[in-house]
Amino acid sequence: MGTTAIAGPAAAQANPSAVADPQLWSALDSGPALDPTIESRIDALIAEMSLDQKVGQIIQADIASATPDDVYRYHLGSILNGGNSTPTGSYNAPATEWLEAADAYYAASMKRNGSLPRIPVIWGSDAVHGHNNIVGATLFPHNIGLGAANDPELIGRIGEVTAIEMRVTGLDWTFAPTLAVVRDDRWGRTYEGFGETPEIATSYAAPLIEGLQGKIGDEDWLRGPHIVATAKHFLGDGGTAGGKDQGDARIDEAQLRDLFSPPYLPAIDAGVQSIMVSFSSWNGAKMHGNQSLMTGIVKDRWNFSGFLVGDWNGHGQVTGCSATDCPKSIIAGLDMYMAPDSWKGLYESTLADARSGILPMERLDDAVRRILRVKLRAGLFESGKPSSRPYAGEFERLGSADHRAVAREAVQKSLVLLKNEASVLPLDPGATVLVAGDGADNLTKQTGGWTLSWQGTGTKRSDFPNAQSIWEGIEVAAAAAGGTATLSPDGTYSDKPDVAIVVFGEDPYAEFQGDRPDVGYDDANSLALLHSLQDKGIPTVSVFLSGRAMWVNPFLNASDAFVAAWLPGTEGGGVADLLFGRKEFTGKLSYSWPRSSDQTNVNVGDANYDPLFPYGFGLTTGENGELERLPEDRARAAPADENELFASGRPGAGRQLRIGVPGQLAANPAPDLITAQGADRNAQEDSVRLRWTGSGRAAAAIVQDAPSDLTRQSNGGLALELEFKVDEGPSKNVDLLMTCGNACVGGFPLQALLTKVAETGRWTRVSLPLSCFAEAGVDMSRVDTPLMLVTDGRLDITLASARIISPTGGQLSCQ
Repeated sequence: MGTTAIAGPAAAQANPSAVADPQLWSALDSGPALDPTIESRIDALIAEMSLDQKVGQIIQADIASATPDDVYRYHLGSILNGGNSTPTGSYNAPATEWLEAADAYYAASMKRNGSLPRIPVIWGSDAVHGHNNIVGATLFPHNIGLGAANDPELIGRIGEVTAIEMRVTGLDWTFAPTLAVVRDDRWGRTYEGFGETPEIATSYAAPLIEGLQGKIGDEDWLRGPHIVATAKHFLGDGGTAGGKDQGDARIDEAQLRDLFSPPYLPAIDAGVQSIMVSFSSWNGAKMHGNQSLMTGIVKDRWNFSGFLVGDWNGHGQVTGCSATDCPKSIIAGLDMYMAPDSWKGLYESTLADARSGILPMERLDDAVRRILRVKLRAGLFESGKPSSRPYAGEFERLGSADHRAVAREAVQKSLVLLKNEASVLPLDPGATVLVAGDGADNLTKQTGGWTLSWQGTGTKRSDFPNAQSIWEGIEVAAAAAGGTATLSPDGTYSDKPDVAIVVFGEDPYAEFQGDRPDVGYDDANSLALLHSLQDKGIPTVSVFLSGRAMWVNPFLNASDAFVAAWLPGTEGGGVADLLFGRKEFTGKLSYSWPRSSDQTNVNVGDANYDPLFPYGFGLTTGENGELERLPEDRARAAPADENELFASGRPGAGRQLRIGVPGQLAANPAPDLITAQGADRNAQEDSVRLRWTGSGRAAAAIVQDAPSDLTRQSNGGLALELEFKVDEGPSKNVDLLMTCGNACVGGFPLQALLTKVAETGRWTRVSLPLSCFAEAGVDMSRVDTPLMLVTDGRLDITLASARIISPTGGQLSCQ
């Protein structure tokens, strides 16, 4: 089925290098055929629908900002739960609450509204490594690990398990699979890709989608144990310059086509019903506005008959658009806006555009038709409330033994053995094993991002009732082999062990918060632990948790065996199976391993390809696992912005956000006095909300790993700029301070300013000359805390950014 391009604001691309020529791309004439009965039903529905209802169908709102009543009043066609959105507001809302919420939103969409046809809502969720928003669900290795497994049959079974567990909670649509081809490992979403070439993603697309959706033509396609899947993110998301999330893929059309599009062809062949458009750009043109790709390629050249959904307010990044007003995206070929918190304003502007003709009725009707087609194919009109559908409410299926067995197999097949000196692996039966490292008994670290919360942080052991940490798996395996295992995170022991297993690696992250300046792994504590064990003559096995291939030469040198475990999910026993030889290592690298910390985009097939371990590398325990000593000099990291104190939801390089009692910020977080929580402004968790309870004196501060000399900046007229919103004004005075060591501090009272900002309810940007801090007594040559807010009273403030800038006006005076 083709779609005729509709002229409009997005029809002409500003940059010819961002306009695709469909004749240069493979043509497809596959996927599910149009069903005349369904098409007739769509015709009848569209004829009966009001304009308001049509507009509502193409808008998707987040459950954190849209109630069931909103679904009814605005005819919303879809809802989603963002990474931090749950039915109760708590990250660990029980599965029962999810099913109740699914019923409530469905009932609202089907509530009688005059003579208008009732159209069921569809709920989308990022179930990207299992049903990862749900306490107790089976969590699989992230895609980087599954790529190392290179097992299409296994990936199909993973899809089946995920679909059933989603059905248990009443959800019917997943934003998966991610089919990104990752070319620069600095990218914070690297672990979402199966590999650095299209090979594995292309082999996985069909079996994974069929596992999720079922097979075209089968009675249970999109029904029963199956759900609707999404291929994402179209297109070139893994090829942005510098590995920057939401960045720009500066490549020619042949590279865009040959590197990044191949997985989408089998996905469409397998009947994927939605494709998510990428945040990123191609040669300067945002994908959310690229008509040549969305309409010209996906719909016309590939005959895709499902619908294109946007990413989190991605339409608002199109030139000339905002999150609440963007006809260009729909005209260019987007069918459903993902407008999590902007939906109401977007609904109003889109309705006005449809009435005025800015948004042609032909394009609006086509978008609605595609959404209705998927809903009818999935049987949503007849299937009743979510709790009445197959598998709903069968909570015992979450993390069931058979599901966990699939996840454990995935872990076993995903681990890659990089070093094995003196055949230390497999471990000897009966060995006395010391298990150390901050990742050993740490399911938060083991499961990574997109686990109960967007960043995967803030979880606790009780949030994983059906899981096994790596330590827990080792403890069981050691006992079964006739040996003993002892957990000691810091590596101390009373009796010298025969061998030590040290589990360490990256802390959880997701999307842009995981972007890095290079791929060098720095962890002084873990390296010191390895050296200590090595110095004592204890053979040591490193189990490295990471969302990317990283430069770890010092850690390789300090280990007798080294295992790349990626982010294995909830089945720590799968790691133990390989360490104790119950299963053989079969995993092979789907990402080339860097030789130096600045080797950020080393990909097989590149000119001068010279990785430490090549694509496809992976030892078995029967092979020679010796490795010559490696150079340990770290290449200079890509320069960080030293003027960025806080941005994109995190402190700048070499800085930390700390809260608590002044003078004891590291030792006493004092949650009864102050809390810090991720907050959304323009993107998920791109800000931090700070709340003082008024129960005592407390502070929030950006502290530096090492003091900075800001003398030049102070003398040069630079300023400290803050961007923030005040939700509750201060009940007592608030001080804005800088510190420069013991008894070296200076700053200013902010109560009047914060009270005034609270009254406006708006985001506010203010700047204060650095010279003012110098005048207040700060030694600008050794600033160790460039920003601290202190108060005894109540205060609720959300900070979006803090920077040292060259001001353009609007500075506060030093008074």
